[in-house]
Amino acid sequence: MTEEAVKLGKKEKSYFIDKVKEILPDGGNLNLCLTCGACSSGCPATGLDDMDPRKFLRMAALGMDEEIIKSNWPWMCTLCQRCIYVCPMKINIPQLVHYARQLRPREERPKGILGSCDMALRNDSCSAMGATPEDFTFVVEDVLEEYKEAQPEFADMEAPVDKQGAEFFLNQNSREPVTEPDEMVPLWKILHLVGANWTYGSKGWGGENYCMFLADDDAWKHIIKTSVNHAEDLGCKVYLNTE
Repeated sequence: MTEEAVKLGKKEKSYFIDKVKEILPDGGNLNLCLTCGACSSGCPATGLDDMDPRKFLRMAALGMDEEIIKSNWPWMCTLCQRCIYVCPMKINIPQLVHYARQLRPREERPKGILGSCDMALRNDSCSAMGATPEDFTFVVEDVLEEYKEAQPEFADMEAPVDKQGAEFFLNQNSREPVTEPDEMVPLWKILHLVGANWTYGSKGWGGENYCMFLADDDAWKHIIKTSVNHAEDLGCKVYLNTE
């Protein structure tokens, strides 16, 4: 039994593709697709859920809004932008994917991403693991003391938190201080050996931003502002993103 062909000329008007064109600079070049398939050739999500970037773009262009909302493929896209790099027309498919995610009601978006985003909003750490500023500071200080005792050659190594006037504001993957605290140490050693003037922030140290992948722009903005504002309060010049 063959699949039913896509029926064109639907009566209902598509709102998704028009909305995205209004938001993106120059319409995101979404109407310039040559259907060449270059975007699909290097996409890590090609073939997943019987979908690829070219097919996704054509569905949007054909006004298949309901099919896009139901599809899980936009959540499989890594937003790596490889498709833009190879596209001869520089079509912004990742931005299209971002807005496709927003079509789905927030409470119906993937539970793992949703839960991690909401966890990051619970305190000023912005940690997807829910670690508080106090917990993070305690773990950093405890691990630092342990390594300084075990490895005398690093006896004067520092891992400061909220150091005023540091050049670099460093963030951290939330999982490491919670489940693998020793994994933080190699980077400390590198920063120590090169003589970098750096600091963690007690606020906004969570290095990941699941709210971005959830396509929750307000929550994404809140997390970014928490980190940036704290870095500025400390007088740091460079935001060093370990992720």
